[in-house]
Amino acid sequence: MARQLNMDTLQQDFWKEEYLKELMLRFRWHQRYGASVKARQEQLRQRRQATKEPLKLPILPSPAPVPPAEQPPEEPAGAAGGIQEGEMKPVAPEVRQLLYQGISQDGEGRRRYLTRRTACAPEEKYYTPVTTNFVYGWQMGKVTKVYVPPSPKCRIESFFRKNGAFSLLDPRDVAM
Repeated sequence: MARQLNMDTLQQDFWKEEYLKELMLRFRWHQRYGASVKARQEQLRQRRQATKEPLKLPILPSPAPVPPAEQPPEEPAGAAGGIQEGEMKPVAPEVRQLLYQGISQDGEGRRRYLTRRTACAPEEKYYTPVTTNFVYGWQMGKVTKVYVPPSPKCRIESFFRKNGAFSLLDPRDVAM
């Protein structure tokens, strides 16, 4: 079924005039802003082209070689005031030998070595405090033993009564 257009000449002239007004409005906008829009589009196109090209970094000249400085003669490792290597003090040879005796599953070897090292205070293992947690208690001395009672206190099931503060207790309501 075809759609019927019930338009008279007055309505046709109205729509023709509206169409021409819109066309003239678009034309004026294009005359006023068209050049700036095209320039902006061209800038964006150039930026996109620049990002597709690989980045070329400037070539820096290599620095002149530094002449080697005279080094003082090396002292033996056992000398007093020797050079510190790393943060930790060297492990005593008898403690190091624990690594090679037995296996960890039997409580020997690595396990015994680690328990022996953990028993040492941090001051005995490190030259200086490594972390900020080491600063608390660094060189405080021997730690005192804390008394732990042999039997802990019993746990309270609930602070509240089941039936309220002043109610009469029923033998069936009492918790056993």
